[in-house]
Amino acid sequence: MKALWKGSISFGLVHIPIKIYSGTQTHRIALDMVRKKDKCAIQYVRVCKKDGKEVPWEDIAKGYRKENGDYVILDKDDFAKAAPEKTQSLDIFEFIKEDEIPSKYLEKPYITEPSKDAKKVYALLREALRKSGKVGLCKFVMRTTEHLGILKVEEDAILLIQIRFEDELRDPEEAGLIPSDIKIVKKELDMAINIIDQLTDTFDPSKYKDTYKAELIKMIKKKASAKPGAKAPAPRRRKKTPEAKDDLLEQLKASLAAIKN
Repeated sequence: MKALWKGSISFGLVHIPIKIYSGTQTHRIALDMVRKKDKCAIQYVRVCKKDGKEVPWEDIAKGYRKENGDYVILDKDDFAKAAPEKTQSLDIFEFIKEDEIPSKYLEKPYITEPSKDAKKVYALLREALRKSGKVGLCKFVMRTTEHLGILKVEEDAILLIQIRFEDELRDPEEAGLIPSDIKIVKKELDMAINIIDQLTDTFDPSKYKDTYKAELIKMIKKKASAKPGAKAPAPRRRKKTPEAKDDLLEQLKASLAAIKN
């Protein structure tokens, strides 16, 4: 793995030199845009909306659009002044219980790795976090952007979980149609809970695979090996879903019966 960040974890007067690695990896299939008739690759160009002419990189600036449509141009000095002070430290400023953090705040995991001479103090922090049942709330700067995060124990590692600032979350009430005063019939509620109980299991992430990606790879291989001019097989028809019934209780009973069968 390639380190994304080098610095130290700091709590009190203790400093632990570390490296940070991404805790996730993506497996997206790279697809290019091509012209259908001759498979010519499509190239994007930077074009002025007013005159349609291509604009070279040296003539391009970043601008903030005002309400009247005019732009405020920002240069490198402006971004440098607004950027947070660059620091190579994960400063723990508070310890909290992890279950106090709603899941909607959790964003991205990173793996922290101590330097060779910091293994003992890294292990000390890990065991202190484990025994206390708490996580360390910290701030850090990565790629000129300040982030909020928590340091938590996962097996033998201390993970840095990037979390969202409160102003990054939208209020669910903005959706407009979220019900708040709907009366639920007890029979319907009991039946819904029964369905939940029937489908309850222990979480095992290894059971869940990206089936779309696997099917797409199969399709690509099949098309790549097909002879020129060969007719593509007709797509499989999806089974029709049964028509929804008007009676909610009947739908719940049918759902429960289908699970048991």
